[in-house]
Amino acid sequence: MCELAAVSRASFYRHWEQKAPEAAEMALRDAIQRAALKHRSYGYRRIAVLIEREGFEVSAKKVRRLMRDDNLLAVRRRKFVVTTDSDHRFQVYPNLAQHLVLCDVNQLWVADLTYLRLANEFVYLAVVLDAWSRRAVGWALGRRLESSLAALALERAIAARQPQPGLVHHSDQGRQYASGDYMKRLDAIGAVASMSRAGSPWENGICESFIGTLKREEIDARPYASFEELEQHIEEFLSQIYNAVRLHSALGYWSPEEFEKRQAAATTLPAWLPAAMRFTPREEIIPPSAPGQPAGGER
Repeated sequence: MCELAAVSRASFYRHWEQKAPEAAEMALRDAIQRAALKHRSYGYRRIAVLIEREGFEVSAKKVRRLMRDDNLLAVRRRKFVVTTDSDHRFQVYPNLAQHLVLCDVNQLWVADLTYLRLANEFVYLAVVLDAWSRRAVGWALGRRLESSLAALALERAIAARQPQPGLVHHSDQGRQYASGDYMKRLDAIGAVASMSRAGSPWENGICESFIGTLKREEIDARPYASFEELEQHIEEFLSQIYNAVRLHSALGYWSPEEFEKRQAAATTLPAWLPAAMRFTPREEIIPPSAPGQPAGGER
């Protein structure tokens, strides 16, 4: 070929080394990206198998390197970190939240703690939400899972909302919320404690939904390398995006701030009322009568 084209073999090989590998690399990257986007939960080993079946000869290590360069590595399910310590001697309270009928702000607050995994460490977030509007009214971020973290979030919520006596505060049975100091603070503002049953996270579903939204839309979408970096942006996300902009299906696709403003403008109720309570009626079951006895078992 070189003789027919009147090209030296050295020139041909130099040209091939410059062009052919570049084209092959682009074809390989394209195949990897298509496979990774189609199978989002696959790691580099499974992607390597799919690439080999398309005719590429490539090692799993190279696939991993290219996927890392293109930010295509699958997100692993993180190790579960327990944030609720229900093994304590503090008093626990019945679940009152399940019976409340809400019609205003500051009738029911829900609180929870969660872990957030950063590049090199775990940090913890305590949050307090207004259950009626889903608005985050208090939060605190810390490196250690301590009672003071939940207490700081509560203090910030109290300072922001100034609730009146009759507020119901709902949480899990964790030590941070059942502690004596936390309960004294609730008593001081005239709040009534309510707690989910142990092992029943759905009884605090509003907070669980919030935590899922936070991790999905902020933490996973914009990975943070350090505590300081997250601390700078968490307030921006909660106050300027989650509270002010993000639409909630439970609120008729309004943001929490918009929902509160619209309801305040439309309501004719007094300035504030405690939440009403509604209990599901239970039908009395009368055992069948034995032969020869009056109906209902009466004698």
